[in-house]
Amino acid sequence: MIGALSKALSRPALRAAHAVRHRWRCWRKTPLSGVSMIARDAEGRLLLVRLSYAEAGWTFPGGGARRGESMAAAAARELAEETGCAAEKVRLVGCIEETVSGSPHTAHIYTCLTEDLPRPDGREAVEARFFPLHSLPHPMTARTQARLAFWRAAESKQ
Repeated sequence: MIGALSKALSRPALRAAHAVRHRWRCWRKTPLSGVSMIARDAEGRLLLVRLSYAEAGWTFPGGGARRGESMAAAAARELAEETGCAAEKVRLVGCIEETVSGSPHTAHIYTCLTEDLPRPDGREAVEARFFPLHSLPHPMTARTQARLAFWRAAESKQ
């Protein structure tokens, strides 16, 4: 009961924090950087999540790096926090320059393998599932679609 109550209370708090962070970034215009993790399982399926606080749609696990944390470590940590999955064979795909909340943003795109089944925390990530490449879910956020196209282009060059 207490765990369910804390999940129910944390979702509105996350939505409020997300809104405040958005307004702060719009005002400050401070350059930002973050990570996205494109995780695959042994069958080649992609792991996508639905977040409790952000725009509606499926997205890749991701977020910001902590002070002193490498981007690769941040990507693996975000994957674990949002899905409960451990990252293996983490590799940088590349970076995308974009605008988030009116601020310049560098998205470091990583890929990895995982042998784990996703277990979303129910607070930040309300759903996490593997999808075959030929049957990806809708809607996906615009940023997710851009990261997917970037990853596919990089994979086709290998």
